[in-house]
Amino acid sequence: MTALLWALFCDWFDGPLARRMIDRTDDDRAFGAQLDSLADIVCSGVAPAMFLIFIGNFSPWFLPGAFLLVIAGAMRLAHFNVFGRDDGAYNGLPIDSNIIIVTAVFPFRELLGHVAFSWVLYATVVILAILNVAPFRMPKLVGGWYYVIATYVVAMTALNFGVLTR
Repeated sequence: MTALLWALFCDWFDGPLARRMIDRTDDDRAFGAQLDSLADIVCSGVAPAMFLIFIGNFSPWFLPGAFLLVIAGAMRLAHFNVFGRDDGAYNGLPIDSNIIIVTAVFPFRELLGHVAFSWVLYATVVILAILNVAPFRMPKLVGGWYYVIATYVVAMTALNFGVLTR
């Protein structure tokens, strides 16, 4: 879980850093965009899907939800790569939001118990898949949101390592 949080952190900060690089060519930009999409589908699509399968004890009942998230994520990224943003807004929920929401559910796993938590995670993943491809406009979060994401990553990392629970 912590690796996903730091993947989110890197995803949020790699673009602004890359744009500050001098002598960046169009090929560099294109390569970075493709690499970013690959990292997004792995970290925000495949990894949460794998968590779902693992938490579901590899039950075949959990495969459709995992498959749906990966397919929706791939469709969402392909749409973004072709059409981009309109007026600074995304169409559908950006795929990196999957990490934020999935990691926010995990602190409730002990409270809910294993069986209930696995189905809550399943429902969360299915809802995320739908939102990733849903036809609504989501503004790009910039500015102060970078501090919010950095704080979230650090706080959830501390929670995962038990720093906040001692």
